[in-house]
Amino acid sequence: MGAYRWDSTLETGHEVIDTQHQQLFAAINKLLETCEVKKGSEELTKNLDFLNTYTIKHFFDEEKIQQKYNYPDYPNHKQYHETFKNTVKDLTHRLIWSGPTEELIKEVYSSIGDWLVSHIKIQDFKLAKYIKSKNTPS
Repeated sequence: MGAYRWDSTLETGHEVIDTQHQQLFAAINKLLETCEVKKGSEELTKNLDFLNTYTIKHFFDEEKIQQKYNYPDYPNHKQYHETFKNTVKDLTHRLIWSGPTEELIKEVYSSIGDWLVSHIKIQDFKLAKYIKSKNTPS
């Protein structure tokens, strides 16, 4: 398992969303690095707090954009966000409670990192396409 790499295949074309996605990738990678090298619990807690806080901020901002454009799939998209926030919260509690076990690190990869890549490529691309259609004169 390695770090998540941001590249052009993940760009939605929306500057705010793409910039925040890059920050989420950095936060996930920092958390994974902290787990893998078994840094102290203070460093782990700091990285988990940042990931939780930044996830909430990003989803709030992205949902505001969806509302601005009256995105028809907003309720479903918001539910994906809520589920992800709960997953991050759950993994945070488990990491703090039992430390970065190999099993939990794998869950961070699949439930946070892989989920984010998939969400961007499916849901956020759909959102970006919708926004672009609204911004393109007919």
